[in-house]
Amino acid sequence: MNFPLNNIPFRTQKPRQYGLTMVMDKGMGLEGTRDFLSVAAPYVDVVKLGFGTSFVTSHLREKIEIYREYGIPVYFGGTLFEAFLIRNQFDDYLSVIKDYALEFAEVSDGSITIPHIEKCGYIEKLAKHVTVYSEVGSKDAAHIIPPYRWIELMKAELEAGASYVIAEAREAGNVGIYRGTGEVREGLVQEILTQIPYEQIIWEAPQKAQQVYFLELLGANVNLGNIAPAEVIPLESTRVGLRGDTFHLFLNKNEFVKTNHI
Repeated sequence: MNFPLNNIPFRTQKPRQYGLTMVMDKGMGLEGTRDFLSVAAPYVDVVKLGFGTSFVTSHLREKIEIYREYGIPVYFGGTLFEAFLIRNQFDDYLSVIKDYALEFAEVSDGSITIPHIEKCGYIEKLAKHVTVYSEVGSKDAAHIIPPYRWIELMKAELEAGASYVIAEAREAGNVGIYRGTGEVREGLVQEILTQIPYEQIIWEAPQKAQQVYFLELLGANVNLGNIAPAEVIPLESTRVGLRGDTFHLFLNKNEFVKTNHI
């Protein structure tokens, strides 16, 4: 940090196993990417090229290389995986992953229906080549998954080889673990946490109030995803109690000690 300040909560260091910030890049240009990383790279753990943007992004290889220069892995959004799958092109998808030398991949079924045993099979196949993030939850707000089922799905996908499970929220934060208003489905979240280690869950939390909820619940080193590039520095400030929303969270000694022992 730039200067000394007491009672700043412990933050895991890169390469982090937990306390991750996953950024959603929806189409930044090359110069914008460089500018973003010049200030935010220490706080970015992985970048998702959102939904299918990688298919239409110009200078894609150059862009991925910029992230690689900063030691930040990139992966294509789960919607692209589903787009290949529904066209019976899984082998082509795997070839694309290899062609771009990606080390991560996302398996999701938010837009199409995949039998769960089949989804786990894709996780198992991809895990032989890359680190797999699997997304649980539907992008359809009308499709409500009961808590016990979230737990079953997450357990099975971790057992199939996923390194992390992503709790679906879309880029707007209004489905899955959230209500249409963006409010957290607290009962669902807390029930999931009774069975799934918090270190292996990435909570999609694009809205500030959602980020604050998880920081208050699980501390500075909760995994958060779908963070907009412009929100990375604000989020890191919020993580360490340097924003009004979490200003008092770590000042109390007990809170500070608790966070350091998550």
